[in-house]
Amino acid sequence: MVLGIVVVLQFCLLHLAPGDIADVIAGEVQAADREFVDRLRRDLGLDRALPVQFGLYAWRIAQLDLGVSHAFGVPVVTIIAERLPATLLLMFSAIGIAFVLGMAMGMAAALRAGRWPDVAISILALLFYATPAFLVGIGLILVFSVQLSWLPMTGMASTWLEHTWWSYTLDVGRHLIMPVMSLSLFYVAIYTRLMRAAMLEIINLDYVRTARAKGLHPGRIVWRHMARNALLPMFTMLGLQVASLLGGAVLVETVFGWPGIGRLAFEAVFRRDVPLVMGILLLSSMLVLLVSLMIDLIYTRLDPRIVMR
Repeated sequence: MVLGIVVVLQFCLLHLAPGDIADVIAGEVQAADREFVDRLRRDLGLDRALPVQFGLYAWRIAQLDLGVSHAFGVPVVTIIAERLPATLLLMFSAIGIAFVLGMAMGMAAALRAGRWPDVAISILALLFYATPAFLVGIGLILVFSVQLSWLPMTGMASTWLEHTWWSYTLDVGRHLIMPVMSLSLFYVAIYTRLMRAAMLEIINLDYVRTARAKGLHPGRIVWRHMARNALLPMFTMLGLQVASLLGGAVLVETVFGWPGIGRLAFEAVFRRDVPLVMGILLLSSMLVLLVSLMIDLIYTRLDPRIVMR
């Protein structure tokens, strides 16, 4: 149901945009002939009514046919399949590091609330939150690529080298460091503040005081009684931020030349490649829905009182 609404909305929004895709394609191939443009509109189905165009589009989606990219001349599914692994690697690496680091920093700040570690972590989180991802990326390039020459500047791997699987993994890891840092620092700040607030709400509850009175080990109290309940809002925020993470990946992938879906979306919009744009939007919507389902399943694991219906 939700996916169907997304398909309708993205179809309407893209067709409300000014301009004509047939004129754009004709301009790219330098064909100003009106007859050529009219024939192109007929081939693309743009001369039909919008309900008919949407019906055909929905039928193609049901058959897993997202059309052919005007800019690249190959099926949209093929292009997305080539670029998707790079984006998933960047996204999940960034969100995983941000989640773990933010959880650790938030717990450390809450357990030492009001003291210098809490103040230092709060100031650091504020700096992370206030610094744009693209600015972090440019700064990292200037320091680690231009000045120190420690890390490669752009791309996903060094294409001029002959790789074994191990050397290729290490090379991708070196290329991944700066994009992941640029994309994850903003989310580190959010998770740090959220974890700190959740821990401070739990730290003085009755069941925590009872655990202390029983003489349980402090580490067990923190992890089993406090952190487990504090993680619920963290996972909620994780599910909500998948969409914004995709948006942030567009900037980061453009800055670092990372061959992912975000950079592909930027190129598709710039070239007005409607089939490719709609395919990327559909894939992004499916990814957000899938992550939301996974978050709901994690809820039942963290808190058995939550029942999936």
